[in-house]
Amino acid sequence: MSLYNYRVKVQALCFLFSLFLLNNVTAQSNQSNSFQEIFKEFPRQEKNLRKWDAPVVADLDQDGYQDLLINDHGFGIQVQWNNKGKFAKPYDIIMGDLHGVSVGDFDNDGNLEVVMSRGGGSGSNARNSKMYRVVGREFVSLQDFKEPLALMRGRTVRFIDGDNDGDLDLLNFAFPDSAKKGESENYVYENNGNGELILHSTLPAIKVNGQKTVVTDFNTDNILDIILYGHGKTRAFRGNGDLTYSEVTDKIFPYSIEETTSICEIDYDNDGDLDLFITRGNDFKSGQNFYNPETKDWGFFTTRGEFQFDDLETGDVLEMENFQSQWPNNDTYFIGEASYDYEFEGETHSGKDIRLVNSDALGFPDNANYNEKKGWYIGYVGNRKWRIAGFLWAPSTGVVHGVKSYKPYNNPQGFNDILLENSNGKFKDVTEKLGLLNREHTMASTVADFDNNGFKDILVIRRGKLVYDNQSHLFLNQGKSGFKKVQNHGIVSKELGAIGMAVEVIDYNKDGKVDVVIGNERGKWHLFKNELLDAANNKYITIEVGNSQKANVSALGAVVEINSCAGKQVYRVGFTGAQYSQGFDNFVNFGLGQCDKSVKVKITWSNGESSQKTIKNLNSKVFIGKK
Repeated sequence: MSLYNYRVKVQALCFLFSLFLLNNVTAQSNQSNSFQEIFKEFPRQEKNLRKWDAPVVADLDQDGYQDLLINDHGFGIQVQWNNKGKFAKPYDIIMGDLHGVSVGDFDNDGNLEVVMSRGGGSGSNARNSKMYRVVGREFVSLQDFKEPLALMRGRTVRFIDGDNDGDLDLLNFAFPDSAKKGESENYVYENNGNGELILHSTLPAIKVNGQKTVVTDFNTDNILDIILYGHGKTRAFRGNGDLTYSEVTDKIFPYSIEETTSICEIDYDNDGDLDLFITRGNDFKSGQNFYNPETKDWGFFTTRGEFQFDDLETGDVLEMENFQSQWPNNDTYFIGEASYDYEFEGETHSGKDIRLVNSDALGFPDNANYNEKKGWYIGYVGNRKWRIAGFLWAPSTGVVHGVKSYKPYNNPQGFNDILLENSNGKFKDVTEKLGLLNREHTMASTVADFDNNGFKDILVIRRGKLVYDNQSHLFLNQGKSGFKKVQNHGIVSKELGAIGMAVEVIDYNKDGKVDVVIGNERGKWHLFKNELLDAANNKYITIEVGNSQKANVSALGAVVEINSCAGKQVYRVGFTGAQYSQGFDNFVNFGLGQCDKSVKVKITWSNGESSQKTIKNLNSKVFIGKK
């Protein structure tokens, strides 16, 4: 070969190699290394609506893709069917005041049942929970049992196998009714094996909203335990194996824990026992408000009584966004000195955007009798200023645009979230040690291995400040070195006047990367697709858990354990950080980091039956169990 030809070939190879590097860099630069909000594949209501709890994830039609049940509080529950990675528009199942939702095949007929806890009209309309069977994509209403479920102000429902006999029992907890005079309404129903749920026992009575629930196994005896929270002291109850429970709060917690807003079980250190991550915060108090000097937006919260905010300087026009109350004040607005009724076109359940011109709202009523005519009073009082006052019974919020300035409000400081490490069934606080101190008001959390490195991460939902974007906190688990807080991760909701409330995880498109669904109180639902580079580069395995082979026991509550060169990992099917609800996601994702060797899997169903399998093909989905 001549020297000339050799040089030509070398130059050509160099050019091709440079082109390869350029394409590779370009491809990587086009990847976001963050979560991206998805709209086309997740059609949603564009109205700002009140919410109730986290979305419920379950493969309702059993087509291999996880669907969603979403609850817009006081409006209704809808299903979003997952069509191979693309969600259908929300479809109404039942309208009205619904609370906790749980999914499971309690009668072992092969179809999933859904139980929905109904509100009780603040005690004036106690009702029992509503049940459906999902056949294909049809929700078939079920009749009451011979002895119907208790009438109550329904809150929490969860299907669990509390006595380890292989069928699903039911936790059915209520907001306490004063007419019960302190009698417990924390009902535990036993499955009699013949398609009936029979009242078996109760947990001790709680006060106000203290029936928020997490089901876990803190002493690793394979009997499910219960933690109640939401009002006052967080309380722990050890399962006795017979659907009775013994309180062990002071025996297992290092100190009294209050202001709890959510609890997640998480084996953060992969040692085989379940630790607890606890978010803490307060709801807004009446009169709290926030001002954003950059955008000139002002937002407020008020409830249960008379109120009047300082006059707002906005000029000739008052632009209001996402004003929300609820019955009986949801659409009662009195305008100007004459207090004429403002008429809305269409429904008034969602947030209302209102534009008032001063000439249509002149003055403000003298000595307004708010008690006689309850509602909002809004008027132009001169000098470019507007007044908002009134008497409202329900929690109410709103945002006003173009406010020139506003006196800063001294908003109360929040609390530290807590990570409790499990040590032989007792807990110790390791929050600071692991880099998780973060003092503010947080409302919800979820756990998943978002970057597929083999360790469970934590996503925390902040309460927010009404007039600012609400960016969640994402803590990636680094293993022995603790957690790393990630900035610019993309899980941000931008609707003004909304309050952070609920979160759940789902691999909606079955790509081995865990995605996120968020529901904002007085806001919208959001789906965030996981596009973290580490999640794409690390290996994973997804285990689809079926019923047990011998006794045909439900996958709900089954414990999945894997051992790989990335370490040991444990996860319970149906785990959720929801406050009142219970999902049934039987697709369990495990990150493996750069481990490229086979993975040993063991599944233990609630009755103790187990199955083991060695998986050699990574980055794949494997079914274990019985269809």
